Amino acid sequence: MKKTIVISVLLWAAVCSSYGVAAQGYVKLNGLYALAGVVNPAVEFAISPKSTMQTEIVFSPWKSIDDKHMMFGILMGEYRYYFKEHNHGWYLGGNLGMMAFDMSKPYLDGGRIRFENRYCKGYGMMIGLCVGYEYRFCERWLVDAFFGWSWMDSHYNGYSMEGEIDMYPHRPVQPEHPDPFNGSSEWYPNKIGVSIGYRIFKPKK
Repeated sequence: MKKTIVISVLLWAAVCSSYGVAAQGYVKLNGLYALAGVVNPAVEFAISPKSTMQTEIVFSPWKSIDDKHMMFGILMGEYRYYFKEHNHGWYLGGNLGMMAFDMSKPYLDGGRIRFENRYCKGYGMMIGLCVGYEYRFCERWLVDAFFGWSWMDSHYNGYSMEGEIDMYPHRPVQPEHPDPFNGSSEWYPNKIGVSIGYRIFKPKK
């Protein structure tokens, strides 16, 4: 994971350096996730006067919360278009990511988020859109508030809370022989938060 982050940062830096507008970069941490014990660092680089590219990871280290499995990791890349100028004001973004998880699946029940009394282990990908607002303050700091929604495609094995694998997971057409491997596609929120950013370098004028 550490190598992936380093490679991603170097790749974005190389892309930005090829533009006429020198890149301005920020490192950020999602304060909302941090309150829940989930780590969400990000690096955002300007690639034009009104657009940026961001690379981020999300990692939940919790093997269990209230007897529900809640361990997962996400690596995501995102393009953002700002209506005023990069890193200032409202923006729309498109993102693409991949994930691995060992967690109980969430679902809506009467407007409340609940979790299944079982868990899944697997991997998946996502593609989505986000909206957000960035506000710069002092000389090197900013606040980034955002919300995103995505289509997620997952493949996994299901287990009871006692660790027994489900050989007959729910699917429209059951296979001829028992097969624990399952898949599903849903629309879910894929990011929400308020991040604090610090400018790591400023473009030369």
